[in-house]
Amino acid sequence: MTNTRLTDPEVLEFRYPVLLEDFHIRAGSGGRGQWSAGDGIMRTIRFLERMDCTILSGHRRVRPFGLNGGEAGQVGENSVRRQDGRVERLQGCDATVLEVGEAIIIRTPTAGGYGAA
Repeated sequence: MTNTRLTDPEVLEFRYPVLLEDFHIRAGSGGRGQWSAGDGIMRTIRFLERMDCTILSGHRRVRPFGLNGGEAGQVGENSVRRQDGRVERLQGCDATVLEVGEAIIIRTPTAGGYGAA
């Protein structure tokens, strides 16, 4: 499953022992410009079984640049919400074990804008 493909919730939950808790657009997250970039998304996926989780993602440290005076977009972020409520930040390329009831939270990066606003 890839986040970029925006796998349908029904397909995700049918194929894996997970529950999609939250899936929304990060309103206003795209870089501003004469032509502003599109917004990113946020997903929270709760695990219903103990599972190994591996993530390979980009733009977690460097903001996607804008062009011709456009503003940069926002970086993405990966984190895990543990059973005790702690939230652990993951690297762009990382692996962890999730216990039943724990969740991974994925915020996608956004593109930069084009042209001065």
